[in-house]
Amino acid sequence: MAPHVQFLKMNGLGNEFIVIDARKTKPQLGADAVRALANHQTGPGCDQFITLENSPAGGDVFMRIHNADGGEVEACGNATRCISRLMMAESGADRAVIETVVGKLIGYRCDDETMVTVDMGVPKFGWKDIPLSEPFEDTRAIELQIGPIDAPVLHSPSVVNVGNPHAIFWVKNDVESYGLEVNGPLLENHMIFPERANISLAQVKNRGEMVLKVWERGVGLTQACGTAACAATVAAARNNMTERKVLVHLPGGDLLIDWREADDHIMMSGGTELEYAGEIDLADLSWRKLPSGSVE
Repeated sequence: MAPHVQFLKMNGLGNEFIVIDARKTKPQLGADAVRALANHQTGPGCDQFITLENSPAGGDVFMRIHNADGGEVEACGNATRCISRLMMAESGADRAVIETVVGKLIGYRCDDETMVTVDMGVPKFGWKDIPLSEPFEDTRAIELQIGPIDAPVLHSPSVVNVGNPHAIFWVKNDVESYGLEVNGPLLENHMIFPERANISLAQVKNRGEMVLKVWERGVGLTQACGTAACAATVAAARNNMTERKVLVHLPGGDLLIDWREADDHIMMSGGTELEYAGEIDLADLSWRKLPSGSVE
């Protein structure tokens, strides 16, 4: 095993990633190492730690995703856009097939190389698919609330799986006014979610626009969460709050989500940024930035 490993620091609307290409070498980085590198005090810092591996199913690459807490997760929409950008730059093709633990996702080139559209597949609504710990016939609104019974702060979320579990609470006021930093961890770990859940506050502005704030499981408050934007758009359309194409405003920027009527696939379009290249010393997890253009 090489004593050093190179990485890229990328982000999608401020959703931060450390990306390691393990297709040639396979550095063994356990949960403790991921947590240390994801911490902005001890490492480059990230929301998700992305490892690129050879695709056993014939995709351009297999994308393994660990959250900042070291736990492996199924999906990350913003990371899929970033990795699609890398793979299209590598191949020169207009699309990239990204394999994940829950299947293949396809990224498409846009006119601006920093913009990528990703087909996030078909959402799931069954309570076992999300999953929930008890049956709910209608997942457009389930019985769950925070606060007093007669005046809950948050209640009746929509739940959906878009590769990972999401709960969306619909709010009338500014999303910043509901204490998601306090309520987020309580809801993420609620017993109704056996695999925990991503928690979103959504304020619908009109039938084509909403504001979203997200507490991401294993991460915390994030600047952007692509799968949450997909989940919120799908849930809003199911509840007849919006059309199927919505501009979602997140703290880090905007995502355009189109839940296609023809095949129920979710198309997500948004920006990506390649911040810098770096190198990690595997002996002690110290790291440094590399000069521009020096990544192999």
